Amino acid sequence: MSQTAQAAERDAKAGVGGKTVAVVGATGAVGAEMLRCLEESSLVTGTLKAFASERSAGKRFKFRGKEVEMQVLTDDAFRGVDVALFASETDISKQYVPIAAAAGAYAIDNSSAFRMDASVPLVVPEVNGDLIKPSQKIYANPNCVAAIMVMALWPLHRAGKLKRVIASTYQSASGAGRPAMDELEEATRAYLKGETYQHKVLPHPYAFNLFSHNTAIGDDGYNGEEQKVVKELRKIMGLPDLRVGVTCVRVPVLRAHSMAITAEFADKVSVDAARAILAKAPGVKLVDNREANHFPMPVESSGQNDVLVGRIREDVSDPTGHSLALFISGDQLLKGAALNAVQIAERLL
Repeated sequence: MSQTAQAAERDAKAGVGGKTVAVVGATGAVGAEMLRCLEESSLVTGTLKAFASERSAGKRFKFRGKEVEMQVLTDDAFRGVDVALFASETDISKQYVPIAAAAGAYAIDNSSAFRMDASVPLVVPEVNGDLIKPSQKIYANPNCVAAIMVMALWPLHRAGKLKRVIASTYQSASGAGRPAMDELEEATRAYLKGETYQHKVLPHPYAFNLFSHNTAIGDDGYNGEEQKVVKELRKIMGLPDLRVGVTCVRVPVLRAHSMAITAEFADKVSVDAARAILAKAPGVKLVDNREANHFPMPVESSGQNDVLVGRIREDVSDPTGHSLALFISGDQLLKGAALNAVQIAERLL
């Protein structure tokens, strides 16, 4: 029996006892993955409410064998809702997350609206799941890079006390939403046919190209994505003084972000110890086959719930021997967004 069929059976047995779950931004790339993750989750869903733009209102889809109709978001949309998952733009989240919480729902927001709010936990359940409590109504889902990166760093930090992180990211089109994914596909087809393609979604040609992440550059020379990663890693890990340097790059991959990381520790963590730690870490899959030159790749992490970690080796530029280099890849739409939000919801309900 499939995960979806099992979930539908649980819902049927639960009857009126099932929870009411809302998904805001249900037609976007992240929202669609939230619906899929919910279908496969342990949540017993009595009622699903799906909200999208006016142009999608009235459209119907199947969820665990039942027909659901897309609705337009209103101020009274959250009456009777137990948990609301937001895959919306920041302005929508700022407006409606407090309304959902005031109506009694747990609100889990995937935008940047509340991530650095001191009163709102920024949660990756495998790292700081202890912050998920019945009394807390609003939760922030991290930036996709921070969420994926911390899955590898946290288990190693517990062993060696992380001091410094230097990273370069290879970020997929999915991080910029469905329009960017479509643009990459269209631009690639045009390139292979020798045709001219005018990019509209991203600032530079995307097919067979890469470029600095398409967020504004600050006075310090860091772009908005890099600034988010620095701040959010510190908050998630509870390490306000963690030294972080990161360069974020957009690459022509449809989904799944990859990252080259150098991590320095207060206590030495050997390569063998790191492999053993990561092999047992929840939500992580060790892919570290030197003989076959087989390490994490987006083609393999796409569609996977686990973050792939490998290419683990000592950083020979550190004479103390306290630094490790590694490479990771994780699905930006799953652990970097939708899956993480659903995992928070599962713990709450």
